[in-house]
Amino acid sequence: MADTPEALSETVPTPAGDGRVSWHPAPRPRLVLALGHGAGGGVEARDLRALAAALPARGVTVALVEQPWRVAGRKLAPAPRTLDTAWTAIWPALAAAGPPVVAGGRSAGARVACRTARALGAHAVLALSFPLHPPGRPEKTRAEELTGAGVPVLVVQGARDPFGRPEEFPAGTELAEVPGGDHGFAVPKKAEISQQRALDLLTEAVAGWLGRLPDGPPPAP
Repeated sequence: MADTPEALSETVPTPAGDGRVSWHPAPRPRLVLALGHGAGGGVEARDLRALAAALPARGVTVALVEQPWRVAGRKLAPAPRTLDTAWTAIWPALAAAGPPVVAGGRSAGARVACRTARALGAHAVLALSFPLHPPGRPEKTRAEELTGAGVPVLVVQGARDPFGRPEEFPAGTELAEVPGGDHGFAVPKKAEISQQRALDLLTEAVAGWLGRLPDGPPPAP
């Protein structure tokens, strides 16, 4: 995977503490893609870094958003309501860039993007490794967060993700599958595709979907 270009860092105050946005600007941006991280890691995740490296050349500014708990060095994520509050407070800084903002994230960050999309006026939602249910607990579904986003949603899911395999998602979900990928899009060493190929498939799927999104504001709910 190519290294991401040097980012421009911006600190944004929120009721939960300072958040941080790392900007990876496109020369002539058509969209801003804001990506939050999961509950077990930060913006160094391989999928987030791959998108930050690939998309600016395709007219998409990528903003990697660090929640205040990560900026403060804490190890445990707070309750979902606190995550939503911080994301909402950071949103004006994302919208100030000018182009329509696609909300997104991986795992817990994807849930935040879905839950807040309608209220914030997100152009669309990109859900990476959406945790459809806890591992081994399919009855504890979070499908309503996806179906209730109120804007176009793309799910990118690893074929081996224990938090929800692609075939478990509701009918009608727009979904791109990463063969062999787990919850972090890691593929086994003996998989049919390499790790680099898995990330290439992910970035191509996201770039293609973003390219098909209409210009202008999101549709009215």
